[in-house]
Amino acid sequence: MAVLSIIIAIILYKSETFHSFLLHLGGLGYIGAFIAGILFVWTFTAATSALVLLILAETLSPVEIGFIAGLGAVIGDMLIFRLVKDGLVNEIEDIYNHVDHKKHLKKLFHSKYFNWMLPVLGGIIIASPLPDEIGVSLMGISKMGTIKFAFLSYVLNSAGIFLIILASVFVKP
Repeated sequence: MAVLSIIIAIILYKSETFHSFLLHLGGLGYIGAFIAGILFVWTFTAATSALVLLILAETLSPVEIGFIAGLGAVIGDMLIFRLVKDGLVNEIEDIYNHVDHKKHLKKLFHSKYFNWMLPVLGGIIIASPLPDEIGVSLMGISKMGTIKFAFLSYVLNSAGIFLIILASVFVKP
């Protein structure tokens, strides 16, 4: 599954049609902001999505863009979260059980320090302009529930997108 997603991402990354589609999202207004929000969380589309959001900020309210693109980002993050929770954890667990017979890593990951550290690190990554895959994966590995994750994803992504747009307003060439 992971190999297939990497192959698809590489194909999309090299596609001029896909890049053209992304750049035309700026003409769709708030719908474009929502779609750009979905694409904002993925490594191969984050930069182009940020560019679309900055273009939209020239004509639309940065606060509204943050709220709407944040909703889109939750959808993108939920895809990653469900993939990690439903499939990746089981695949990694099988490999881990084969390699670490004394369960050293399991003891480490279930310690009280990791119970709060993984979601905090994940949240910092999600709120940053960096793509969300690693942050969402850290939250998916932890015992975080889906509703709590969706709420945190929305707040963190909306704030991160708004701060990027706000910074672009003050840093004009």
